[in-house]
Amino acid sequence: MILGRITGKTTTSEFKFTAEKEVKKFEYIQVYHEVYEYVLCQIVEIEKQEKETIAYCQAIGYKDNGRVKKPRIPFTPGTEALEAEDEFIRNIISLEKTGEPAHIGKLDGKDIDVYLDLNKVLSMHLAVLAKSGSGKSYAVGALLEEIVTRKIPVIVIDPHGEYSSMKHRNEDEHDKEQLKLSGLSPEGYSVEEYGDTSIVHSAKPLKLSNPISQDELMHLIPGKMSNSQTAILYSSLKHASDFDSLLLALEQEESSVKYGVISMVEYIKSTSVFSSNPTPLQEYVKPGNCTIINLKGMNPDVQEVIVYKLCKDLFEARKKNKVPPFFLVLEEAHNYTPERSFGETKASKTLRNIASEGRKFGLGLCVISQRPARVDKSVLSQCTTQILLKVTNPNDVKAISSSVEGITTHAERELQNLPIGSAMITGITDVPLLVNIRPRKSMHGGKTQRIIDEKSFMEQAEEFEEEDLLGLIKPNMTPKDIKLMSEKPVKRVKVKLRPCIQAVCEDNGKEYKLLIDINRKGIVVDKETGETKKIPFVKNLGRNEIQVLRYGFKKNFFTKENIEQALNRNPENELSSLQRKEYVKEKNGNYSVSQEHVFTKLSKHESHDRISYEKIKYDEKEEAREEKELLENLGVLTRIKEKHECFLATYEPEYEG
Repeated sequence: MILGRITGKTTTSEFKFTAEKEVKKFEYIQVYHEVYEYVLCQIVEIEKQEKETIAYCQAIGYKDNGRVKKPRIPFTPGTEALEAEDEFIRNIISLEKTGEPAHIGKLDGKDIDVYLDLNKVLSMHLAVLAKSGSGKSYAVGALLEEIVTRKIPVIVIDPHGEYSSMKHRNEDEHDKEQLKLSGLSPEGYSVEEYGDTSIVHSAKPLKLSNPISQDELMHLIPGKMSNSQTAILYSSLKHASDFDSLLLALEQEESSVKYGVISMVEYIKSTSVFSSNPTPLQEYVKPGNCTIINLKGMNPDVQEVIVYKLCKDLFEARKKNKVPPFFLVLEEAHNYTPERSFGETKASKTLRNIASEGRKFGLGLCVISQRPARVDKSVLSQCTTQILLKVTNPNDVKAISSSVEGITTHAERELQNLPIGSAMITGITDVPLLVNIRPRKSMHGGKTQRIIDEKSFMEQAEEFEEEDLLGLIKPNMTPKDIKLMSEKPVKRVKVKLRPCIQAVCEDNGKEYKLLIDINRKGIVVDKETGETKKIPFVKNLGRNEIQVLRYGFKKNFFTKENIEQALNRNPENELSSLQRKEYVKEKNGNYSVSQEHVFTKLSKHESHDRISYEKIKYDEKEEAREEKELLENLGVLTRIKEKHECFLATYEPEYEG
């Protein structure tokens, strides 16, 4: 079909034509050349004027002895621009199945399947770049399905737990219908998941080998060590085979600088990912299996250590042919291999080595990021194939255009307008291809939560409420300790929760925290027993009564004469009133302030505990009473800067018999 005719000035690579039919940006056309016969071209921009539509085009090339070449002679004005035939497009840009073809989707606007040659993807590395929510993990999931089907081992570093859903079939009705049209069907894949079992209950525990070599341990040490600390560490390593033996060797050193080194080693040990009985690397790299390293919920510092250690060990094992060739997928790559101006991580050097040398040893790398500008340029430059989805940040667009070959000004602009589900793929041809990613055969685990859906949101809120994830302060002694230490046989230990407020207070420039028991209207002075001391209701006291109380709190015992001398007045009325309110007690003419109350020096009862948020099984949870009056009263005695609601857990033994 004739779309129009070439008009105006032409070059060997660009021309324009006046459109006689409706045309679309990035539509493929074919133009007859007097020397090269038909040349495949592409519309890169469209301009509408009052009476005509102008389409600006770029030449892709023609076939000559099996190779695609660019024209070296300009096109002739007046030549017809034709809609490109599907077979002609396939022939020029080599979309037929070659090598190990992986079906990734269809050419935008055409019923033409697009395949990636897995030999190139796995050996020459891949980058998937896009803003958040543009479909990165969905596109990668579709590619991983193709890779796992060919029995190639895959390891995914997954910070958000999005990929474990590959074990389940895609049950989305729309996707199932689209798969059927492509001759495909829903399918689940073999997935092994490793992570923190307290967070990801379906995962196996992640156990890595102890980093006991000098260089490796030095690399993991947080901060910089002095020469004397380094010497002590090297000396102790000679007698160590694991963390425990290393710490024991350090304890035996005489120099006081050992304490800093011990603290650093204990920090590494506390990550709980190192073991004397680590998971064999061969279990991570199994043909036909996708291994997910689920880092969800882990501290970023711990994630860094895991990525460094695991990738280093796997790379070394691959060099020695101890594990089969595999494909390593690195999600959120900017967190683990950042551009050097943003600093270095523990894993930076190892990942740069894999990017530059991995292909020699059969280790393919896929880096995925929503912030291309923050990814190490030396890593990005090693990725020959790119899957680019929607990118809007100007710095990220600039980073892509500077590190990806073949990205033109027109392609840059198009990146900012790509719809979700469409990608610009470069590296498999001389020109970027717009591709609609095929439906996933397995379940997608990276769907954005639709919090606008009120029913769904309320259901999630109710489920969360049922989980009883509470802010807690717990005694140091556990119910098990109580059973062991009790002289009587304990049938069970009841767990009771008391509503409290942890208040951050300030007196004379000094900050401290108080744990306030709301229902008992007092300060918790012993979290082990739950003992509280009440706060006098100052608003109900007169000025003279407060003066008497202040004096009384400074003395263990006092007489009426003592106060009369100190305050220069008869305190009889005040003492009688304070006795009625049970703030002061009298015996044989001697007075004392009630030990059940606290009035001054509140910081002596400081709470040093942090509130921990966790699930707990309990027998009784008290409902909190009104707290406003309590806090107003406390505010008279001290300045309250912050307050945090929580529960104090108390344990009550129930004896047998």
